[in-house]
Amino acid sequence: MTTVNGSTASGVGADLTNEEIFAAHEGGKLGVQVTAPLDSARDLSIAYTPGVAQVSRAIAGDPALADRYTWTQRLVAVVSDGTAVLGLGDIGPRASLPVMEGKSALFKTFAGLDSIPLVLDTVDVDEIVETLVRLRPSFGAVNLEDISAPRCFELERRVIEALDCPVMHDDQHGTAVVVLAALRNAAKVVGRAFASLRVVISGAGAAGVACAKILHTAGVGEIIVLDSRGVIHSGRDGGLTSIKRELAGFTNPNGVTGGAAEALRGADVVIGVSVGQLAEELVATMAEDAIVFALSNPDPEIHPEVARRHAAVVATGRSDFPNQINNVLAFPGIFKGALAAGARKITDGMKVAAAEAIAAVAADDLSADYIVPSPLDPRVAIEVSEAVARAARVDGVANV
Repeated sequence: MTTVNGSTASGVGADLTNEEIFAAHEGGKLGVQVTAPLDSARDLSIAYTPGVAQVSRAIAGDPALADRYTWTQRLVAVVSDGTAVLGLGDIGPRASLPVMEGKSALFKTFAGLDSIPLVLDTVDVDEIVETLVRLRPSFGAVNLEDISAPRCFELERRVIEALDCPVMHDDQHGTAVVVLAALRNAAKVVGRAFASLRVVISGAGAAGVACAKILHTAGVGEIIVLDSRGVIHSGRDGGLTSIKRELAGFTNPNGVTGGAAEALRGADVVIGVSVGQLAEELVATMAEDAIVFALSNPDPEIHPEVARRHAAVVATGRSDFPNQINNVLAFPGIFKGALAAGARKITDGMKVAAAEAIAAVAADDLSADYIVPSPLDPRVAIEVSEAVARAARVDGVANV
C-alpha cells in the first residue's frame, strides 16, 4: 500500500517507491531553457534592450513575423480544469498540475516542442473559452487535457471555433488515434479484414465517443457502443444525450439491443474505455481469435491474463503488459506536424494519417504481443508528424 516512507506505491508498479516518485517531482518537472547567448553586454543588448525593440516593431508591422521571431509557433498550451484527471477524477486544477507538467515534458522529449501547462480555476465553458481567446497571441496550439465529459465535447468544439490554430482534446483523440493504429495491426495478426470487424466499445465518455467516430471514419464494418444503461440505439428509452443520439445515428446498424451480453456475443473486438468490468464469461462468447483492448488504467476492465484465455490479441493502457495503448504515440507527432504545416485546425484526415503512421512503424514485426511500437521508439513522432503535415495540406488547412 502507499506510504510516505518509500514503500511500494499502490497501482504504479512493484518497483516504484513513493520516495523516488516525490523526489522526481520536487520543484516541478519543467524549466525554461535560454536559446540566445547572454554572456556579454553585447549579447544582452541584442537579446533584450535596445535590440529587442527592433523585433517588436517588425512584429507590430506584420504580426505573422511572431511565428519566426518568437516561440509561439512551437509552443503548445496544455490546458486543464482538473475535472477528470487520470483515474483520480475531479481533483481540481492545482492537483492536476503535476500531470500537465508531465505532458509538457513529453512534448519536449518526443517532439522537441515547447509547451506550457495552464490549469484554470473554473469549470465554466464560457470562461475557459474566453481565457484562451485572450491568451491566443502567446501560443501556437492548444492541447486540452483531463476535462470531464460531457463538457469536454462542447469545450473542444467551441475552442476550435474560436481559435485559428490547432486544438485537440487528447483524452478523446489521442486515445482514438492509437486505438485505430493498434486495431489495424491486430486485424492483420488474426487475419481479418478491417472492414469486416464487429467492434464493441464499452464506455461512451470522451475516449469511447472519439474511438467510435474514428473507427467509423476509417471504415470498420460494425460498431456497437455500450454505456452504463446498455447498448446505445436510437429506440432506447432514456439516457440519450445529444452526443449519444449522434452515436446512435452511425453505430449499431443491425439494431442490437440489451446489454454487454448481447453486444459481445460473436463480436470480433471489444474496446474497454470505462471503469466498468468485462466479465470473463462474456468475453468467452466472442468470436474465435477475438481482440480485447482493456484500456482502463491502472486497473484494466479484464485482467490481461484472463482475457488471453479467450482472445488472440490483448492490449491494455499499462506499460507492464504487451501492447500498451499509450497516447504518447500520437499527440507529440500530431501537434508537431500540425504546427510544421501551419495548420488552422486538426482534421479527421490528419488523425487517421497519424494512426496509419503509427501502425506502419510496427508493421514489419507484427505479432500478438506487438501491434504498436514502443512509446520510446524514436521513429514514431517523426513518422507521425510528417504524415500529419501531408494530410493537413491535402485537407486544405495548411498555411505552409
